[in-house]
Amino acid sequence: MFSKRKFAVEAIGKQLQHSRITLIPALLLLGAVSATAQMSAQRQSSVLRSSVIAVTYDLERAKTASISGGGFWLQGGAVDIAVPFYKGLGIVGSFSGAHASNIRPGVNLSKFTYLVGPRFTIGGSRLQVFGEGLFGGVHAFDSIFPATGGVTSSANSFAMQFGGGMDVPLRHGFGVRALELDYVRTGLANNGTNSQNDLRLGFGAFYQFNRR
Repeated sequence: MFSKRKFAVEAIGKQLQHSRITLIPALLLLGAVSATAQMSAQRQSSVLRSSVIAVTYDLERAKTASISGGGFWLQGGAVDIAVPFYKGLGIVGSFSGAHASNIRPGVNLSKFTYLVGPRFTIGGSRLQVFGEGLFGGVHAFDSIFPATGGVTSSANSFAMQFGGGMDVPLRHGFGVRALELDYVRTGLANNGTNSQNDLRLGFGAFYQFNRR
């Protein structure tokens, strides 16, 4: 009777020892997965807390108010700086310049736009997607703008821009702005509706700094 009990105790002990041996790899695997997930979350959080400066080449589709179907393209570039302040939410300032030649015979158009507003970014270390709404002004020149006293070669108006884009991080803080698509509205005098509703495409590069 004693030997049977001894045998049963030894069997239970061996079973517990085998369970511990089986449990150790499982615990190690669980710990590794948890650590990897935590590191991934930390990298994502670090990316979303990074300030970003981007430089883009832009194409902007505009329209001549006095000509039916008179669309044309402005070409130029932009620089924007985004500073985060809570998770993916931040503030961005943008300055851009664009030019088009012969939008009408002998008439050109150049403009500078300066905007600021909120931006919300989601994503991580491989892809970041953002949306934004910016407000500011535009200074247009080297063109013809109707005025009360005749025409002027320059004009100013309120401007706003709504859109977003995709950033692809590469290495050492550098990355590619694969696409930026924006709706741009301005209120320059044009002897018509005195408003412009343009579509802007941008492509370029960016750098993330002050990463924490």
